[in-house]
Amino acid sequence: MGSLHAWSSAHYAIPLPEGHRFPIAKYALLRDTVLAEGSVRAAHLHDPPRAPIADVRRVHDAAYVARLTGGTMPAAEQRTLGFPWSAELVERSLRASGGTLAAAEHALVHGIAMNLAGGTHHAFATHGEGFCVLNDVVIALRALRARGLLRRAAVVDLDVHQGNGTHALLAGDDDAFTFSMHGRRNYPFRRVAGRLDVELEDGTTDTPYLERLAAVLPGVLADSRPDLVFYLAGADPHEGDSLGRLGLTFDGLMRRDALVLESARAVGVPVAIMIAGGYGRDIGDTVRVHANTARVADSFH
Repeated sequence: MGSLHAWSSAHYAIPLPEGHRFPIAKYALLRDTVLAEGSVRAAHLHDPPRAPIADVRRVHDAAYVARLTGGTMPAAEQRTLGFPWSAELVERSLRASGGTLAAAEHALVHGIAMNLAGGTHHAFATHGEGFCVLNDVVIALRALRARGLLRRAAVVDLDVHQGNGTHALLAGDDDAFTFSMHGRRNYPFRRVAGRLDVELEDGTTDTPYLERLAAVLPGVLADSRPDLVFYLAGADPHEGDSLGRLGLTFDGLMRRDALVLESARAVGVPVAIMIAGGYGRDIGDTVRVHANTARVADSFH
């Protein structure tokens, strides 16, 4: 126990209005839980560096980066994003993206690592939306390519919402395979096709979910032949999620995580994990799903 290396940007909180539905508290609760449970040792829990602006600009439009870092985002753009602009939001977004880059670098050498944040897959080149400011996965992918550390990557996105921003950013990239399995009748309502999209009906439970995943995942890995898998282990397929509309249990989600990691191990591919979304009616449920992912990941170390 406790061999897993993880990066936490929980220290970089953001000011939100009273009643805002983004569960910012989950990040600190998750950090405390993985330490208490021993799936991550204190010595293996890292403060993420900022993603270098040069790496951010490989992905995001220079004008968008300037509006974000300079605090000149119009009110309408902030509404689309879902967050009010603040200097803390900029810092947190850079740190969360830096956490994914650091976890990916570690995974390439050691086989597995986890960012206790990230998975902000609704961020596009020119704007953020759906609580996603910067697209951490694509930032990490392009940064690692620029450093000569990888060429081919697969994105296995099991957040309940389709990764439309990631799909748009990687469209036409023959060395990046985008796979998303998500709720059919859920946000975002304007989809961007990935290489493989599997859409699930409302109320889908553990067994049909896991059967669908097991049926397609080996093909994703065989077709993509990746140097690294970016795994978005969203907590929002959980039956207690206020936005998810699916019916997975805690056990089903742990089996999902194990299936992804087993499939990658079977073909010798390292995995970097991001936690992506989770909006449990009880925030403790969301934290438990994410902490369980860390426990499963630690068992694969």
